[in-house]
Amino acid sequence: MPYDLQNRKVLVTAGSRGLGAAVCHKFAAEGSSVAINYNSNTEAAESLAKDLASKYPKGKFVVLQGGFTKFSTFGDLSGNSEEDWDKCWAVNVKGQMALLRAALPTFNANPDGGAFIITSSIAGVKLSGSSMPYSVTKAAGLHLMKCLASTQGPKIRVNAVLPGLLLTEWGLKYSPEMIQAIKDRSVLKQETDIEDCANAFVMVAKNSSMTGMKIQVDGGVAVDSA
Repeated sequence: MPYDLQNRKVLVTAGSRGLGAAVCHKFAAEGSSVAINYNSNTEAAESLAKDLASKYPKGKFVVLQGGFTKFSTFGDLSGNSEEDWDKCWAVNVKGQMALLRAALPTFNANPDGGAFIITSSIAGVKLSGSSMPYSVTKAAGLHLMKCLASTQGPKIRVNAVLPGLLLTEWGLKYSPEMIQAIKDRSVLKQETDIEDCANAFVMVAKNSSMTGMKIQVDGGVAVDSA
């Protein structure tokens, strides 16, 4: 039976811009109340909350200050410092565990349980990405997802969405040549549409029969790893 998102409470991390902001809009449209977590851009987060409140007046929207990567040549072992590796691990792996631990009481108190959805990346299943630490820690995050899914049911469903190239503020840090090369490698010859990707989060949240799964929304860049 589909999980009804009406009046549910949703926390979106990195929610002030890009994919996170699109995900906030999708859940608000479903009738959920959304908490917007962000790192540094207070103005963007507050502006999004006001926009959501005006479009979905029945919902509640709050702003909370809370994936990390550093762009480098993928095979350059000197391109990332120990600090970069540690920060990637802390955010992309340990951060997921810390967040679920904090949410456990809420999930367990809810008779219907809930959904924990990790934003991963096709870099977690392909030998590619903005940097080697990012790719390695996204892969580790996917293994963590499976470990959590296998141990935290039946109350908690744990899945991951793996976007391909998103032309957000981060995605546009790639050179035009690299962006075109990624499009050329994709089966659909395009970047990942942000709205399509955001819709995947709602689909996963509603699906009460799925856990431990990685959902790739990448235009076919990583068909061989699906």
